[in-house]
Amino acid sequence: MSAEGFAVADTCFLIDWASWRRRDVIFRLFRTVFVPEMVLREVRSEGTVEWIADHLATGELSLLTETPDVVSAAWELVERSRRLPIRGVDLPEAVCLAVGRARGYTVLTENRGALMLADLLPELEGVVVWRSLELIAAAVRRNVLSGDPREIFAEYELDTGHRFPRRDLEVVLRELGGEAREVEEA
Repeated sequence: MSAEGFAVADTCFLIDWASWRRRDVIFRLFRTVFVPEMVLREVRSEGTVEWIADHLATGELSLLTETPDVVSAAWELVERSRRLPIRGVDLPEAVCLAVGRARGYTVLTENRGALMLADLLPELEGVVVWRSLELIAAAVRRNVLSGDPREIFAEYELDTGHRFPRRDLEVVLRELGGEAREVEEA
């Protein structure tokens, strides 16, 4: 876990994640998931808003008020992303990256631009960025989720309408399968 089990989530992640029947598994991996105010303002789905509100009330989700230094750092990331040959990052995703860098929180996103930016910029080196793919894989590895990983990922895709990149999914499934065989053989 990063920074004492804290994460910060962006809009695209929350919208997809809130649709999954096992969505509350996130709180077995992270003590608190922070939701920046500008991310919250983007959420329109009634189901997502309700899930967020319920978990803000329990403290499992926590509202993050963006400070001027975080917003300034985020704007720099937005501008840098627009100069690179990648999908640009918008301010809410950049806020999550800036918070992840400053606080050591895991950044939860489905935004490809944010994933690529974290890989390309030296100042984001060490920032952990997870999609739902990596979060589910971590839950399986830590025995927070049990069952056939292929079925768990298929269930997520069915519930959310989010399709994992096939190549990435196959890599994760091989890793999870390899770990299972190693445990059985030991």
